[in-house]
Amino acid sequence: MQYLPVLYHDVVDFVELTETESQEWISVEKAINQLLDDQFVVSASMQAIKRREKILGIQADPATETLEFRRKRLINRYSTKPPFTVRYLQRQLDFLVGAGLTIVSVDPQAFMLTVTTNLDDAAVFKEVEHTVKVLKPANMIYQQQTSLGDVIGLEERITGKEIDWNYKLGEWKLGGKPFADFGPEVVIK
Repeated sequence: MQYLPVLYHDVVDFVELTETESQEWISVEKAINQLLDDQFVVSASMQAIKRREKILGIQADPATETLEFRRKRLINRYSTKPPFTVRYLQRQLDFLVGAGLTIVSVDPQAFMLTVTTNLDDAAVFKEVEHTVKVLKPANMIYQQQTSLGDVIGLEERITGKEIDWNYKLGEWKLGGKPFADFGPEVVIK
């Protein structure tokens, strides 16, 4: 009522509306606070704990497990995800691609993660890229390099053709004869 003009303080309809709105605003505030609390495992509601357990594939037994234990289990599951190490990433990529086909290197000064691969399968390449993006820290730049393990052969030869000009400069008649005739190709070297 404090926000309404004094004229409306004695009108019963406005008094009732204000009380109803106040209760609704309190409900909205509680819902917003619960939504914020559900963002963190320590303060999450039972419904949020169930949702997180479902995401992680945990079969909880509410009859024998307390809410506090279930929260601790979720925190443990989240904190035991493998951390990023070059060795771990190398092992994962060797598993995906094959041993020796990828080389992982890190330049800590430039915050650069470089993965050198010898791949010709697009699906495997996409999976390697996904794995690297999931495992790399947010402050590192991912750079993909391609290596070739094949042998390249070069062959050199020099050829020449003899040219016979059919017209002199300025005398060529369109459609009469070709401008020049080429002889056979001869290998010089």
